[in-house]
Amino acid sequence: MPQYLSPGVYVEEVEAGSRPIEGVGTAVAAFVGLAQRGPANAPTLVTNWTQFTSTFGDFMEGSYLAHAVYGYFLNGGGTAYVVRIGADGAAPAARLELPSSTDKAVPAFRVVALEPGVSGDQISVEVAEPSEPGEGVFKLIVSVGGKEDEVYDNVTLKKGRQNVFTQTRTSHRIRLEEVTKSELAPAVGKTALSGGSTKGAIRVTPDEYAGNPAQRTGFGGLEAVDEVTMVAAPDLMALYQKGALDMEGVKAVQLAMIAHCELMGDRVAILDAPPDFGAQQVNEWRTDSAGYDSKYAALYWPWIKVFDPLAGRAVFVPPSGHMAGIWARSDEQRGVHKAPANEVVRGAIALEVQLTKGEHDLLNPIGINCIRAFPGRGIRVWGARTLSSDPAWRYLNVRRLFNYVEESIFEGTQWVVFEPNDMALWERAKRTINSFLVRVWRDGALFGATPGEAFFVKCDGENNTAETIDAGQLIIDIGIAPVKPAEFVIFRIAQFSGGASLTE
Repeated sequence: MPQYLSPGVYVEEVEAGSRPIEGVGTAVAAFVGLAQRGPANAPTLVTNWTQFTSTFGDFMEGSYLAHAVYGYFLNGGGTAYVVRIGADGAAPAARLELPSSTDKAVPAFRVVALEPGVSGDQISVEVAEPSEPGEGVFKLIVSVGGKEDEVYDNVTLKKGRQNVFTQTRTSHRIRLEEVTKSELAPAVGKTALSGGSTKGAIRVTPDEYAGNPAQRTGFGGLEAVDEVTMVAAPDLMALYQKGALDMEGVKAVQLAMIAHCELMGDRVAILDAPPDFGAQQVNEWRTDSAGYDSKYAALYWPWIKVFDPLAGRAVFVPPSGHMAGIWARSDEQRGVHKAPANEVVRGAIALEVQLTKGEHDLLNPIGINCIRAFPGRGIRVWGARTLSSDPAWRYLNVRRLFNYVEESIFEGTQWVVFEPNDMALWERAKRTINSFLVRVWRDGALFGATPGEAFFVKCDGENNTAETIDAGQLIIDIGIAPVKPAEFVIFRIAQFSGGASLTE
């Protein structure tokens, strides 16, 4: 408390009422898979397709990660984290020996790609004339995919500040290795690195997908990223198609993904069904083989056909990346309380299987969210269920709404910790939460004609007894009534045989 010891006017800043709770983000995806290059086992933020290609490369044979990220941004996604796996250094690094200018048989030095694997084959090195000509001076240009990426001008093999080995220590693409003690400049010309091809050599185990939170690898590395709200692993099916994982391995990875989401409690796993499955096969796989039961996971089927620039033709890809984009688009346009269904799948040319209503009647009750093609209405998502057997958590939008409310209240009430646990604090905390839930109700996320019908917040002496206060606990009971999607729209139509009268 301030002390007033002499006459005068004093100005104090005091808190006015409750503190507002800001709603957290609901549309941040995380993708775990294979890429041409980029940081390995490090969640990396990308906000558009150009950022992804500059960091992780373009479309790659035997990988669906690039297709998933492209579909995510195409369908309305805005922010994503990418975790690259399958790059543990076991693959060879592309390399090149540059010949000296006087004797082509004698190498000047060796150029080695920093990133092992096929990405190094896209690097080329050019030796050109320097801007300041001199004895033994040259310009070294490093290009990736035909585009200049790094330029080292006026460098030499002689000792000093302009030594090419010293200048390239900061390179993000290459490192130089000494072959001979020659100080002669390399021969002018442009040559590509080679030897980094790893077709068929990538081996990824379920443990690498699951990762380790302490080492920030795999799904474990995403535990440090609080913003993530949905997780997808599209390359899981690519590894299954190549024979790198069997069906048990696929199930192990998907169980690890579900476990990660349940452990974090603020994100949902988007699962893909195996390829080349018909309606009966995916039904048997879901019920007999997979058997998942989680309110933190959603399954989509069938696969969608998209154009592949690498192959020059349309190919089938797992739908998880496109579905994540639709979740983000629905959240932005309507809100997290709106079920992300009855939405057009942008970029989808066709479906792997054309569903009938009878087949859909078989799959929808067991939690398989089907993608269907309707004449004149395009290809649309036609399901919004989780994989939970609990009817209270049947709908995906209910689970995601609770994630939003819980995380927002958690973040917005941190100021309560270590405050005096008295009735004044109870009222302030209750007002803070009430104000937030009123906004949620006004947005249409809660069911009820009045706030009192939509939610309640209880924080008084009944749930905060002397024993809980002595234990240092503040207990606040909150109940909300989420809106449920109109999944079955029923029109009851009957003949009306009422009489008619004629008047003049």
